[in-house]
Amino acid sequence: MPTNINYQANIWALKEEGCTHLLVTTACGSLREDIQPGDIVLIDQFIDRTTKRVQTFYDGQPTSPPGVCHIPMAEPFCNKTREVLLEVAQALGVKCHTRGTMVTIEGPRFSSRAESLMFRQWGADVINMTTVPEVVLAKEAGLCYASIAMATDYDCWKEHEEAVCVDNVLKTMKENANKASSILLTAIPQISQMDWGSTINAQKIRSAMHVANQTVLLLYSE
Repeated sequence: MPTNINYQANIWALKEEGCTHLLVTTACGSLREDIQPGDIVLIDQFIDRTTKRVQTFYDGQPTSPPGVCHIPMAEPFCNKTREVLLEVAQALGVKCHTRGTMVTIEGPRFSSRAESLMFRQWGADVINMTTVPEVVLAKEAGLCYASIAMATDYDCWKEHEEAVCVDNVLKTMKENANKASSILLTAIPQISQMDWGSTINAQKIRSAMHVANQTVLLLYSE
């Protein structure tokens, strides 16, 4: 189930192997008329509706790093990486929405119609079950994280439209997987040739500063 994925282990392993970028694909439901099944959205914000997931490496466990990390989350996704993906998608002629807000629910159930309508009122554009805490942990680890969200359905808010079900999600994903593959296969070589030093260093510094500041505050309070 989405709740039981070991997000901490996945991100930590990538970090330990020297990974600098994390490009992900995710199936999602559309909460907007103009985001049609089959469309791609390069999400830039999220709304967290999960309740059972660890969202930090600094969780007080014996194997965890010491301290507490209050990581800034105003810009959860790496804008420079998103720009590369957008340029590639446009060059390939793939219909791509340049930004969007993802609401991540706990799952494994889908939303009720009342919830789906509420998320629309909140300003969410798409909905899934996995972006959080993955994006948060990637930010804390200092990775450049970007997500290619593939709309598979209209969730259940839209009248006279078949409500979301697993079969339809898988069918649409299979039909459109080549779009995401094409973007990734073209973007990755471009990313490898670019200078990311300042971007990566800025991510590391922000993460380290907030860990250090919290440690100082804890020591002072004692």
